[in-house]
Amino acid sequence: MLDYEGDTHVYIQIADILRERLSSLAAGSPAPSEAEIQQEFGVARTTARRAVHLLREEGILYTVQGEGAFVGPPTGGPRQKRKTPLYQQIATKIIDQIKAGEISPRRPIPGESALVKEHGVARETVRRAMALLREQGWIYTVAQRGSYVSPKESWPED
Repeated sequence: MLDYEGDTHVYIQIADILRERLSSLAAGSPAPSEAEIQQEFGVARTTARRAVHLLREEGILYTVQGEGAFVGPPTGGPRQKRKTPLYQQIATKIIDQIKAGEISPRRPIPGESALVKEHGVARETVRRAMALLREQGWIYTVAQRGSYVSPKESWPED
């Protein structure tokens, strides 16, 4: 339980909690992401980032650009695979809905706000999912209108 009224900064309290949890994990194990810390503790991204930075400075974890944070020093053994990134999970769910016929070609997919609310993620995460879907040919975007399912002939081959 975080003490918001006490004399210890919230990010230090979070770092203390994470330090305790991470001590039981093997080197190379994935550490919680900033987004996971934000969600669990109900704090701003900067607070989560400061907690991770403190643990990184102490050598308790290290970060790899584009992959996340891991337990131990950077030379501490092979990294374990992280779960599929949230934006890819969202994109996969939309692809499954398209394939199942739940969203028809040339019909709108749910908007950014709806997807943010549905998945409990940051707007940027939803934008990355939509960018991936556009790159793969599943959707197209019309300015001031939204994103729509591409015609079936534009879908990528399985």
